[in-house]
Amino acid sequence: MSNKFISWLALPSLRQDLLDLPRHKKRALLVLLDFLTLSLVLWSSVSLRYGVLYWPEETATGVLLLAAPVITIISFAYAGLYRLVTRYLGSRGHTRIIGATAIAVLVWSLIVFMSGQLGVPRSVIITYGLSAAAAIMASRHTIGWLLKTSGITLPRFDANKERHGVIIYGAGPAGIELARALSRLPGRDVIGFCDASPTLWGQYVSGIKVYRPEKLGRAITRFDVKEILLAIPSTQRHLRRLVLQELEHHPVAVNVMPSLDDIAAGRVAVTDLRPLDVADLLGRNSVPPIAALLSRSTTEKSILVTGAGGSVGSELVRQVLRQKPARIVLLDLSELALFEIEMETRETSALMPEAQRPEIIAVLGSVLDAEVVSETITRYGVQTIFHAAAYKHVPMVEYNPGVGLTNNVFGTEIVADAALAHGVERVVLISTDKAVRPTNVMGASKRLAELVLQARASQNPSTIFTLVRFGNVLDSSGSVVGRFRRQIKAGGPVTVTDPEVIRYFMSIPEAAELVIQAGAMAKGGEVFVLDMGEPVKIDDLARLMVRLTGLEVRDAAHPQGDIEIVYTGLRPGEKAFEELLIGGATTGTEHSRILRSDEPMLTPEELRRELALLRAAIASRDVDAMHAVLMRTVEGYRPDKDLRALEKARAATWVAPTRTLH
Repeated sequence: MSNKFISWLALPSLRQDLLDLPRHKKRALLVLLDFLTLSLVLWSSVSLRYGVLYWPEETATGVLLLAAPVITIISFAYAGLYRLVTRYLGSRGHTRIIGATAIAVLVWSLIVFMSGQLGVPRSVIITYGLSAAAAIMASRHTIGWLLKTSGITLPRFDANKERHGVIIYGAGPAGIELARALSRLPGRDVIGFCDASPTLWGQYVSGIKVYRPEKLGRAITRFDVKEILLAIPSTQRHLRRLVLQELEHHPVAVNVMPSLDDIAAGRVAVTDLRPLDVADLLGRNSVPPIAALLSRSTTEKSILVTGAGGSVGSELVRQVLRQKPARIVLLDLSELALFEIEMETRETSALMPEAQRPEIIAVLGSVLDAEVVSETITRYGVQTIFHAAAYKHVPMVEYNPGVGLTNNVFGTEIVADAALAHGVERVVLISTDKAVRPTNVMGASKRLAELVLQARASQNPSTIFTLVRFGNVLDSSGSVVGRFRRQIKAGGPVTVTDPEVIRYFMSIPEAAELVIQAGAMAKGGEVFVLDMGEPVKIDDLARLMVRLTGLEVRDAAHPQGDIEIVYTGLRPGEKAFEELLIGGATTGTEHSRILRSDEPMLTPEELRRELALLRAAIASRDVDAMHAVLMRTVEGYRPDKDLRALEKARAATWVAPTRTLH
């Protein structure tokens, strides 16, 4: 086929206009095309049956015939056919077309027979059904081919642009579709596939050879490959992790293909490759949530999220919104963070059916303001509270112990007491693994906050108090992962505190989802611990992130490497490893990733006495007295003695809140 013919057939400007149309206009054009195609198929079937160019003599017969394409289009819509991307229809699209056509023909045939047929022969019904399915599939393939061909002739295409060789890891349907798409675009030449399946080794898929993983290094060297494209389903994260461990030893950049669901839904194109996500590096397969637990304490309820603008708080808001609450109240001290999560929540809510849209309330204020907290609960009839407001950065709280303790401990006490006073059904505290045998004030403050809720729960109130403890969340504010990414982009060095530091990681959406489910299981006073999977060595994570961006770590073995890793030493109050349990007694729950732990606690009287002493120590800026309270109340707490002098000096310049803490 000549370039001139392709250029004429492509009609670049017209087809680019079609590609750029809004989704609803594309669907309208597709519906119109289907109606015309189906009408032509039906007219041809009737004309073939009678042996003449048929035209109905009676209006009733015409209406009955017209019903066939209308019913078929309605069936297509219910089958979701108009939500699929025509360019990437695939076998799933064929199945939907055949199934929807069969249902439409069945409905139409019932209408025909009930009406006494009115001149519609039975053979026409069968002929129409077969011809309609074939015609629609043919039209879809034609449209898809025409739209895909546009990549050849659009002005954006630079035939002289340098192309580089890539290997696609994964020779399944996703990898094949990616190879086909890349063949029509500039920039990349697919040299080969690599796959773990022995049945594919040495075979040719779409004309491209499939290599076994053991020979990948040889292929990379032979063809000077600088980029590997991962085409492994996102649900198989453990397999992705194993593949990435193999690729770690090769000097290549790694990019990931989007999920087939996103492609089919039209959210992305098959060639919208993205850099590696940290979840890909950690290799943790997600566990489907239990729908009943997600909705139990959220659906049609008034929900308050404190710290709603933070990393975990904002994700809790997103997850709660999906459960169709009656109202979401967002409370945060940061105006900017509150504004951003409120705008995002309103935009998402606007896309929901009107009957399911919750009322969205933004409250600018602190959990230390007892009047604001109480008024918020009463005015908006709050039934469930997710308490995520806290200072969480270890060195910052270590240098400012009075502020950290005030916010984390007494803020929690104010929220708990207000919930109890105003009949809130459930309060869920977001805690941290740093609360277990802490060596820093932040961890100790969170354990003391846990003790506050445990003490309230021990008095058997009508309000259910519970807490959920978990480790680090990926890409939260201040996350080591985000810092590594910025440092690599800047050319290094990458800073790691200690080569032996180990941490647990979990994605923010998974953590929020599990928090909601754990809170729904609570009866009062439980400590829920999330299964964080295998711990990760931070030094290994840093090296892996460097290598999988196509760079090499500069060290003694590789003095000509690209990125140096520098060890800065543990930060004030930082532990080399974190724990999730204080005691060893844990039991399972109805969710495989949520454990219930039996933890020690203080009696309400003991806690009340110690909190009074802590208030006095904070008011007088007596750092030693603060530590003394924490050492008596928090199991295993051992402060960093080298920081005592610095804390005392900083305490002298700290101004205590003027508001009375209740």
